[in-house]
Amino acid sequence: MTTPSPNPTKWDDLTVRMASSAVMVVVGAFGVIMGGVWFQMLVVFVTAVMVWELWMMIRPDEPTKGMLLAALVASVMSGQLADGTLWGMLLFLVVPAIGATQLKTEIKTFFVFAVGIQLAGWGLVHFRMDYGFFWLLWLMSVVIVTDIFGYFAGKSLGGPKFWPAISPKKTWSGTIAGWVGAALVGFVFTLFTDAGLWIIVISMVLSFAGQMGDIAESSLKRRMGVKDSSTLIPGHGGLFDRFDALLGASLFLIVVADIFDVPGVVF
Repeated sequence: MTTPSPNPTKWDDLTVRMASSAVMVVVGAFGVIMGGVWFQMLVVFVTAVMVWELWMMIRPDEPTKGMLLAALVASVMSGQLADGTLWGMLLFLVVPAIGATQLKTEIKTFFVFAVGIQLAGWGLVHFRMDYGFFWLLWLMSVVIVTDIFGYFAGKSLGGPKFWPAISPKKTWSGTIAGWVGAALVGFVFTLFTDAGLWIIVISMVLSFAGQMGDIAESSLKRRMGVKDSSTLIPGHGGLFDRFDALLGASLFLIVVADIFDVPGVVF
């Protein structure tokens, strides 16, 4: 007689998550390595879908409007990835403004998140264009390793919750493990780049920024009363669920790369 597992559901989503992750890694890696128009198209698609998911969390009864907004996002993003002028950046307000006029509730929520999604997508493309493949690999590695370390440490160690009112599954053990993983990524990059030890500190702060992106989306889902932003990705929910941390990290990096002169860091 087979002894039942003491906790049969603890890892029940791991296989599906890993399979979905493998597909996303292959597609994402192709776009990141190729750069140029390939990466831009990937970001345009992901950005448009995330704005659609944002709309659908707020107004699931009006899917057509959500699709029209997503199409408009794709159009705006396609032009602004090559432009990037100050006046052109104002176009990022078009979709949030139009969407907000169609809502009776959560107007500010849609506006802020829609602007943030577009800015983060724009930041990723220009970070790839300005600093090259290697530094974008660092950014994505920090986010991915933070998620992996956090997932396994949280599942294995458990313990006190990080912010139970917003994200009841996240623990302090997983959060801190994510910082440790990010620090390791930063250390590895000191071995292959001219970046000094500051890159380790920046990696940990970047990890935290990514976690805050995750927390922000968790707060939005709890507010909207939904489990996932959509069901597009088996085991992960929607693209917004999968890339929320990357959005937070990208927004943080826009500030670091463009405003602060960090000693010893080549970007």
